Amino acid sequence: MNKFWIILFHTYFNKLKTKSFLITTLMMVIITLALTNLNNIIEVFDKDSGKEKVGVLDEKGQLYKPFKEQMSSLNKNLQLTEFAGTEKEAEKAVEEGEIAGFVLLRYDDQQLPEAEYKAMSVADSAIYTDLQSGLQQMKTMLAASKINLTPEQLNQLYEPVSFKKVALEENAKTEEELNQARGLVYVLLFVIYFAVIMYASMIAMEVATEKSSRVMEILISSVSPIKQMFGKILGIGLLSLTQLAVLLSIGYFSIKRNMSSLEGGFFDAFGFGNISLSTIAYAVIFFILGYFLYATLAAFLGSLVSRIEDVQQMITPMTLLVVAGFMIAMFGLGKPDSPFIVITSYIPFFTPMIMFLRVGMLNIPVWEAALGISILMATIIFFAVFGARVYRGGVLMYGKSNSFKDIKKALQLTKKE
Repeated sequence: MNKFWIILFHTYFNKLKTKSFLITTLMMVIITLALTNLNNIIEVFDKDSGKEKVGVLDEKGQLYKPFKEQMSSLNKNLQLTEFAGTEKEAEKAVEEGEIAGFVLLRYDDQQLPEAEYKAMSVADSAIYTDLQSGLQQMKTMLAASKINLTPEQLNQLYEPVSFKKVALEENAKTEEELNQARGLVYVLLFVIYFAVIMYASMIAMEVATEKSSRVMEILISSVSPIKQMFGKILGIGLLSLTQLAVLLSIGYFSIKRNMSSLEGGFFDAFGFGNISLSTIAYAVIFFILGYFLYATLAAFLGSLVSRIEDVQQMITPMTLLVVAGFMIAMFGLGKPDSPFIVITSYIPFFTPMIMFLRVGMLNIPVWEAALGISILMATIIFFAVFGARVYRGGVLMYGKSNSFKDIKKALQLTKKE
């Protein structure tokens, strides 16, 4: 057992001290701090408290005031100012940066307002959309006054229809709870997806690196393949937990420090304000099981190659399985109870993401989640046993290796020993 711990901690500390790990962790920390301090960063870079200054040229002198009233309720960060000069002078003001753009207001043939917006670039669709919405509302008001509609009648005409959603299933989540769960599951799916790809690839690279240096020939004769393979898997797993612990700790303290600026926005919209313990528990379970499933696959696939350059080619099918699971989960965010999602949640390669999607968004029976976990654990055990046999023969294979036929060769070498 001592040899197992030696391999585990050797893998862990070796990777912990590498420049690539330290740089990756630092970059992730910077991204985490940037996301949790996004509002503060925007305030630093935004001039005039984020307000865009737009000029208004009113040809008849009658449209500016009602237009400004409409815009004040639509976009408070849009600062409208009446431009007293000509259209050419307004264009010059835009070119010199005095204003972001200007709106030319006039009447059409039916004496209803129309406009033209000019700016150096019309890439900022938010400004254009808000200006168009404000003009549309003003046009509606003027058209209603022409046919003698009162403001009350107009409000009644445009009042949204009452449409309630009621779930008949017992303990079904409300629409608000579903929206929050959808955002939370969306974020956690990304964490599972990127972690599995990154750390599983790291295991394959670790095996291929040692094999290319011929260290494997010495190790395989003194340590059993299961101890060696799982020593590396758990070593990298411990490394991933270290990295995640650093990121979560920094993210937690940064969010706590900026809680007032995050409330009511991204933080609440993505459901982080009220995460249930069961969701956290399922996220941890499916993250760990998903990691072990793909880590085991990556270990024996990495043992089949002799050169580091061949690793990515060999693990590409595994990566495509992770991508497929993630894409199915993205589809499932809109239809978590569809038969396709239910069926694929029991396919072990997709279970970590899709079953987590279902337990996060729906109140499914406990036995369904337990069945998915059991299938996943059975698959991990199968690949652990099968992978250990491939691993033992694969690490003794040298030369060009770019085909899955090499699995058969590895198994034959294992039998000969």
